[in-house]
Amino acid sequence: MKNYSDFFTIKRLWIALIVSLILSFSALLYLGGQIYQQAPPIPNAVQIVNGNVIYSKQDIEDGQNIWQTIGGMQQGSIWGHGSYLAPDWSADWLHREALSLLDIIKSSGFYLNNKYQTREAHKIILKDEMRTNTYNATTGVITISQNRALAIAETQRHYIDLYTSNKQEYQQLREDYAFPIKMILDKEKARKLSAFFFWSAWAASTNRPEDEVTYTSNWPHEPLIGNTPPPSVLLWSIISIFLLLAVLVLLFGIMLLNLTNGVKTQNLSRVLPQLILLKITK
Repeated sequence: MKNYSDFFTIKRLWIALIVSLILSFSALLYLGGQIYQQAPPIPNAVQIVNGNVIYSKQDIEDGQNIWQTIGGMQQGSIWGHGSYLAPDWSADWLHREALSLLDIIKSSGFYLNNKYQTREAHKIILKDEMRTNTYNATTGVITISQNRALAIAETQRHYIDLYTSNKQEYQQLREDYAFPIKMILDKEKARKLSAFFFWSAWAASTNRPEDEVTYTSNWPHEPLIGNTPPPSVLLWSIISIFLLLAVLVLLFGIMLLNLTNGVKTQNLSRVLPQLILLKITK
């Protein structure tokens, strides 16, 4: 192999840079387009089976704007993106709603032969309730059961109490979340903020149409509803690690070969006296 300067000429380095940029930005544009096309829908309404609407599209969008004005990604996070001064709100809502709905299912009077079978059956009902996609693409409406509406209402009360700061028991939690002292919302703004948190949790827990993973690829982790990493995530993680190691080995090999060839091509009249001197000093 030629030495480094002969092999990696300026022209070749420019070609490598341009090709790398073209491939990188092509991949970014393609994947960005796919993400945009497959983004979770914001529904026109979230309604109970009896037709009562609990959240509108305007509620969800207003809630997002409210969340941004009070710190956004600097005060908690959505889908794992942002600061961790406070919880990941999509994960927090998802867990609280799942626990609440599970309690409602337990109190429904459904029992099997033994406690273990009953407990597992309750979890299956919970998972089916939360992961089934009831979004109607034609009407833009998400339809939920009466039980889930009760669970949402209970979860919403927690957030209203947290953000309106109208109960003493929430003061310590606000301190733990590093809430600014003056960051207090009125009840209507807190309700709309809850609508946005619900939507983010809905997208994280609802399967994509004709698929077995959620809109966020089963993120965040929530064992109660089976939100665990799909095999494809683990597979691509392993592949990316091996590709990274392969590139590092290749680069190290090129450097090692260049160093070896460089030593071999040096003038022996300069190298030999240095070796002799090193031997004598030892």
